[in-house]
Amino acid sequence: MEDGRGSLTAASRSVSPHKGSRTGFAAAAFVGVALAGCTLTSGEAPSSALAEAPAAFARERLIGRWGIASFHTDKDRLRTEREAKTQCSLPYTISKGPTNGVMMHVADDPKLYELRLKGDAAGRTYLGFEAPPGDPQDREILSATDRLMTMRFVDPDANRRYGTFVYVRCGA
Repeated sequence: MEDGRGSLTAASRSVSPHKGSRTGFAAAAFVGVALAGCTLTSGEAPSSALAEAPAAFARERLIGRWGIASFHTDKDRLRTEREAKTQCSLPYTISKGPTNGVMMHVADDPKLYELRLKGDAAGRTYLGFEAPPGDPQDREILSATDRLMTMRFVDPDANRRYGTFVYVRCGA
């Protein structure tokens, strides 16, 4: 059991006499795997995909009123673009954030947050919190023009639930 801070309570740390050897072996195996995944010699460089680079465009391209819809399969993309255009009767507004980002919602949260554009060494552009590009909470911007944008969540679960978003600029 956790105590609300992610720490185990004393009751959950106690081990029954029948589970002691299995618990100890499982813990040792987990620690061994975790440590093996954390080793990085000084001669190794981090993945170039995680290295930050300038975003492909300025935040002003995102600011405005948008009709939004989403699709799960590429064959639905054109139909979804038309549906997004009809959503301009109740547009989604992306505004400037207080510190050079844009104000938007994130997955599963109705609150607005300031997100920023981030590029990576592979030429991809992401939108998300202050974290390396491609963070699981980011969205990857697949394409962006002044009139149309497509983006999807990096997190596979959020991407599976929400699909690929199409943003059509209202009044364009």
